[in-house]
Amino acid sequence: MELAFPIEFLVAGIPVSAGATRPKSRTEWKARVKAASTVVLPDGHWASKGRMAVTLYYFPTAPMQGDVDNIIKLVLDALSRHIYVDDSQVERIVVQKFEPGNGFGFRSPSTTLGEALDREEPVLYVRVSDDPLEDLK
Repeated sequence: MELAFPIEFLVAGIPVSAGATRPKSRTEWKARVKAASTVVLPDGHWASKGRMAVTLYYFPTAPMQGDVDNIIKLVLDALSRHIYVDDSQVERIVVQKFEPGNGFGFRSPSTTLGEALDREEPVLYVRVSDDPLEDLK
């Protein structure tokens, strides 16, 4: 079964950096990302072979420890062979953190993004699209 894009989901918790010293924490984070995505995917789907774009918005409850770019790799790896065949298909990545006090008013957030905005615990919003140019048109 082909996937219908875009796909949006939330991953509760603090993202783990690809440079985390404990391999177990990296493995657990990737499993958490994959499990969160599974909730919104149809049974029997297959990974897309097309061009991809990924948006990651992190909503921490306190100033973020570490760099925002360090959260990308494990998320992309978790979605390989699951939403897309390989992360080399990802042509565009948008990543941003929204720390407390640095609010931003989204014009018309999707239902899933709205849920992220309403959370009181750390959460990562993930959106995968099959149109890498969608925001550039």
